[in-house]
Amino acid sequence: MIFYFSGTGNTRWAAHQVAEQLCDQLLYVPEIMDQETEYTLTDGEALGFIFPVHGWRPPLLIRRFIEQLQIKNVTKNTFIFALCTAGDSIGRTMEIFSSDLQIRGWHLNAAYTLIMPESYVGLPFMDVDSPEKEHRKKQQAAEDLKYYLTLLKQYTTTYPTSAEEINLHRGPIPCFFSGPVGAYFVKKLVTDKRFHVTTERCISCGKCESVCPVRDIEMRQEGDKKYPIWLHNDRCLTCFTCYHHCPTHAIEFGRQTQKKGQYVFSEE
Repeated sequence: MIFYFSGTGNTRWAAHQVAEQLCDQLLYVPEIMDQETEYTLTDGEALGFIFPVHGWRPPLLIRRFIEQLQIKNVTKNTFIFALCTAGDSIGRTMEIFSSDLQIRGWHLNAAYTLIMPESYVGLPFMDVDSPEKEHRKKQQAAEDLKYYLTLLKQYTTTYPTSAEEINLHRGPIPCFFSGPVGAYFVKKLVTDKRFHVTTERCISCGKCESVCPVRDIEMRQEGDKKYPIWLHNDRCLTCFTCYHHCPTHAIEFGRQTQKKGQYVFSEE
């Protein structure tokens, strides 16, 4: 059983590849987050989590989901793995995620990272990758994932003798980035208050409303057109899914996204 979250599609691609190759059930966390559903693992079934890195930490949505996840038949012999995607480095994302699992009495057996095209554009020095860099990252990610899948297929019958970490790409001073920088990111930058729409460019298509994974956007009538309104419901992950999917580049995040690019995953 695999749970995943994705915004611009990097993680969705990886999650579908893993689920298909392992012949496993794949569940999209935003669709089940508010359901009071209890899941049950079959004997010997693995448990997987696949998610992007937000601010050198697991996304708040995933951390909240772990807190409330009700799942039966998770034993000390259950193989639990996690795969995260990132544009650059992950800091101590997997250590934080492992600690969240331990609170539930679960043990992370294997952790992997895929470096994918950049999608975070909320800071002055961050933008999407060039087409050439995007292509290189996708090629390398496909090769890395192929290798991870050989390991995961093996572990469905033979577990690793100790916790396995492959290509985690922690980057420089990971404690600093996942610690104080990550805390600042969560407190100050995970917000919908900076999002706004340039009405002259908006075509009222409603794409932003439909792709928002946490239902934080509504199209509301203003005059003779509808425009997106952010609901300020404390659900926003600042995943920039709305920004990247806007067909006319009408959505901005303060002044940080002016003249920046957009990215949505597509297979090459």
